[in-house]
Amino acid sequence: MGERTKWLVSTQWLETHLDSPDVVVLDGSWYLPHEQRDPEAEYRAEHIPGSFYFDMDAIADLSTDLPHMLPTASDFSAAVQTLGISDGQKIVIYDGVGLRSSPRIWWTFRTMGVQDVCILDGGLPKWKAEGRPLSDLVPTPHVGRFSARLDHGSVRSYDDVLKAVNTQAIQIVDARSEERWLGQAPEPRPNIPSGRFPGSKNVPFPDLVDENGCLRDIAALRQRFIDAGVDLDKPVITSCGSGATAAILTLALDTIGHGQLGLYDGSWAEWASREGSPIDCEPGAPFGPNGG
Repeated sequence: MGERTKWLVSTQWLETHLDSPDVVVLDGSWYLPHEQRDPEAEYRAEHIPGSFYFDMDAIADLSTDLPHMLPTASDFSAAVQTLGISDGQKIVIYDGVGLRSSPRIWWTFRTMGVQDVCILDGGLPKWKAEGRPLSDLVPTPHVGRFSARLDHGSVRSYDDVLKAVNTQAIQIVDARSEERWLGQAPEPRPNIPSGRFPGSKNVPFPDLVDENGCLRDIAALRQRFIDAGVDLDKPVITSCGSGATAAILTLALDTIGHGQLGLYDGSWAEWASREGSPIDCEPGAPFGPNGG
């Protein structure tokens, strides 16, 4: 296997450190509505022993209709303290797909000032495939002491993206499927057209993940961005449907040493729902802004 990122821990490492008081494990599983899966119910049925469920739709800005937007630093601190998290602990996040929602939670903690936060390589599927221990006992946390410090530079707003579209000075890289990006497949959320940010590049997030749900090695990641036309010497804003899988692009770009990064928190859900947002799509695309 080629070179990997410092932001991953192995299943063997985690099993060895499950009882460490300095390690907190979070199940950050999340699914789209059409998948008809209940991540919290699945967590209660089986999870890595001692792990807590992190609901990224609940630990979010609940004042907006947009999904799982970043909460304020104070609201985030209050929420994660109830999971037993304190400053100085190592946080390990996994999800039920392997690598889908865990990078979003990793990015959230990093944006809130946490440096020692990692993702379980291969997530719950790899853990289970290797026959490692599972539990249905939901632990009771001791309330922690956590102080978030929001890094505003990690987050990009609608106005930031509009400026990037108008000037083309910053690249926008989209994690959605090529079909949605082209306007040829529907968005999973109702009443939102498909299509793309003018001038954007498309790197569908599954291309960055191998058949075992693990992040690909550095050489493969770098080549995938180059093949998509991304200039790795220029700044990037990552985006997706709702700000979740954009974090997989952020993780991958950070892994290959790209330091000029921001994530568009509202992503396509915000962009395509706001009147006047410029949208490109293929001529005659059935699900673009002028499609059916």
